[in-house]
Amino acid sequence: MSDVIVAPETRDLEELAGRLAHWLSGRLPSASGIAITNLAYPRGAGQSHETILFDAQWSEGGRDHAQGCVLRIKPRSFTVFPDTLFDEQYRVMKMLAEQGEVRVARPLWFEEDPLLLGNAFFVMEKKQGRVPVSIPPYAREGWLRDASPVQRRTLWQGAVEQLALIQRVPVENVDFLKGPLGAEQGLAQEWDKYQRFTGWLEETAPQPVLRDALARLKSKWPVDDPAGLVWGDARIGNMMFDEDFRVVAVMDWEQPSLGGALHDLAWFCTLAETMHGRSSTHGAYLEGMGTRDETVALWEQVSGKSAQGLGWYEEFTHFKMTCTGVRLGHLRGQPMMDEAAMRRRLKVA
Repeated sequence: MSDVIVAPETRDLEELAGRLAHWLSGRLPSASGIAITNLAYPRGAGQSHETILFDAQWSEGGRDHAQGCVLRIKPRSFTVFPDTLFDEQYRVMKMLAEQGEVRVARPLWFEEDPLLLGNAFFVMEKKQGRVPVSIPPYAREGWLRDASPVQRRTLWQGAVEQLALIQRVPVENVDFLKGPLGAEQGLAQEWDKYQRFTGWLEETAPQPVLRDALARLKSKWPVDDPAGLVWGDARIGNMMFDEDFRVVAVMDWEQPSLGGALHDLAWFCTLAETMHGRSSTHGAYLEGMGTRDETVALWEQVSGKSAQGLGWYEEFTHFKMTCTGVRLGHLRGQPMMDEAAMRRRLKVA
């Protein structure tokens, strides 16, 4: 497998180990012999936050302790989204870990002071497992490509069940995710976010295709707007699985909202078809992974919500992904996306 590291920023990991050991001594005042080891950037994933894996060891109360950790640092210049919901993602994960139904890494510590690492950061527990990475595409090579259809079926079912369980979280448990006045929750909140995202992109270059796509989507405004928590990047590439192909953790909660139940399902279905479906463009078809209809049926069964009107949300998903692609291209200094291709993708003349 390729050793490509995708990260917005990198730093001297030996120096970082010393800084983290000193910082942790303040969080664990009764501990001694604090050591930070095995620092590494995750491979094949992560484009919006600087994320670093490490292990911590210390002694306390006559006992030795060891904790696998993941460090996430709030982005500075490499900002993919206009809304850096850094505090919010920590709070969502903390709530989900306490609830216990959706499997997430347990948050351990949050640091607001930017002086230590250049910005706020948090540390969560490091889960053990495997992730279907995007670089290289998991459907072309790697452990999921090499798995049997039965094993893939287990993975797909667990992934969809976890996706659906997010919709059983009472929205009042995450009311801190409310949007601005007039767009506090529901589709209005997600729509406001991506209107602002388009305006943010236009600070760099005009976006006539995105504006036309917004107008087209607005003209077809859906009737269906079921309430619900939005994960924000719903795909198996943001899940970790054990050796038995069962979900260990649902990861990357950096764009949560109260935008409604259908956004994550639409995102999940769209990415599944793109990455490993029968019309895959980035990978190859993987037998055993559920079809769109099977995914929708299982999601409805577990979530207890209707997927009526999902098609509009899938079109909105293509718009969201295009916004993100334009922004990433700008950050990497790449040429603008081909306008004709964008229009075909977004179904605008």
